Amino acid sequence: MVTVIACAYKNKSPAVDRKLTRHSTHSTPSFPFPPPPPGRRTAEPLVPTHRRREEMSEAKARSDAPVADNVPGGGGGHGTAAPPRERKAGGGVLKRLKSRQNKVDSRPVAEEDLRTKSGPITPEDVLGLRVATRGYLCKPEENIYNIDFVRFKIRDLETDTVLFEIAKPPHTDDEEENRAGDASAGRFVRYQFTPAFLRLRTVGATVEFTVGNRPLNNFRMIERHYFRDHLLKSFDFDFGFCIPNSCNTCEHIYEFPQLSDSLVRQMVECPYETRSDSFYFVDNKLVMHNKADYAYNGGQ
Repeated sequence: MVTVIACAYKNKSPAVDRKLTRHSTHSTPSFPFPPPPPGRRTAEPLVPTHRRREEMSEAKARSDAPVADNVPGGGGGHGTAAPPRERKAGGGVLKRLKSRQNKVDSRPVAEEDLRTKSGPITPEDVLGLRVATRGYLCKPEENIYNIDFVRFKIRDLETDTVLFEIAKPPHTDDEEENRAGDASAGRFVRYQFTPAFLRLRTVGATVEFTVGNRPLNNFRMIERHYFRDHLLKSFDFDFGFCIPNSCNTCEHIYEFPQLSDSLVRQMVECPYETRSDSFYFVDNKLVMHNKADYAYNGGQ
């Protein structure tokens, strides 16, 4: 069963509509067009979890070179050095993962080819996708590491404006029944932003996630964002190693490609034709896949 949840925002910002419509009971964040964890926005500072918080070691981030020029008027930006770590509320270290440029894999691959592949799906496989997938490339039960995203916040780094901040409530029996009845529950999210969101240049997305009783080796996230059949930008982040039974926090730094006026107009006039795939890998094997679509006509 799909649940529609409206979340109010902590700070009023022209970049985001007053409400975010989210179709999901459980979800995993990804940004710049992310599915946040379920729950309501917290007006007060988030209360730290009582689980052990550990810093992720040797984490780094990558971003494929923007290819928005596949759409008329598209462009791209350049990465810079990662900002320093900061102490986070409740202890631990907030690690910032800065995007850096990588060459885009030029070998195209079709979704059907990945579905019939005999071995595991790898990062190199999804980097060859040229359009958004129609379905999911892995099953929910393949998340054998019990990776669970529990808090999420995005902010405009140029103004330090918090666009929204939400936290996931504890599981309930009803939610567990919904998950059992719908294998895709929580893997798709629908967003609505105002047109001003498309003019943001640098955004920080802070995520907090817990890990089960298995270690995560080479935890990696690849996000592919499309408008219609054109790749806007691909982000590639290395979380690194996460110890078992830990709670980890990091902020992804996103530099958006510069979009032409005509492309922005098309994206505003064509709600939910902007889509994303978020792929999560452990030891170069796909373990999670989430999807989202977006409208930029909020407030009109």
